[in-house]
Amino acid sequence: MDDQVYNQIFLKPRFQFDFAMNAAELLARFEVHKGLENTYRIKVVDEHIVIDVPEKEAHYWSPQLQLEIEGGEDGLSKIRGLFGPKPQVWTLFMFIHFAVGTAFVVFAVLAYANYRLEKSLFLPVTMLVVLPLIWISLYFIGSIGKATGQKQMDDLKAYTKGLLLQLKSSA
Repeated sequence: MDDQVYNQIFLKPRFQFDFAMNAAELLARFEVHKGLENTYRIKVVDEHIVIDVPEKEAHYWSPQLQLEIEGGEDGLSKIRGLFGPKPQVWTLFMFIHFAVGTAFVVFAVLAYANYRLEKSLFLPVTMLVVLPLIWISLYFIGSIGKATGQKQMDDLKAYTKGLLLQLKSSA
């Protein structure tokens, strides 16, 4: 896995690499390992694997690692990984982004209508300044959340590296 993945500006860092094992066999081994006693919670659905931090260490900003296993040529698998917040947190953030974007469009239309009707522009123009500031602050709040979960992201990465090596050596 690429160690530079965390230096990206993205709130949900991604990586991909080739793994020297058939995709079906790798998924079967993950399925078997999922049933063993683990500190990390592993869910396998079709070609997708979700690895969560231990429940006792979980907090609001805890990340999860989503892996997608794709079959390749010559018994190789392509593993695509995505670090991100839990789906509930991400959905809340996207809802807030959508609400801010919708409010921006509404206030832009209101500003234009008030301008054409020669009414006061104070509220719509103020909101057209405030809403982008809210949008920018949401990005920084997400960055703070990502930084808060950085140690757990590193732990997930180390666990996954070790698990892949273990699954490969148990061939």
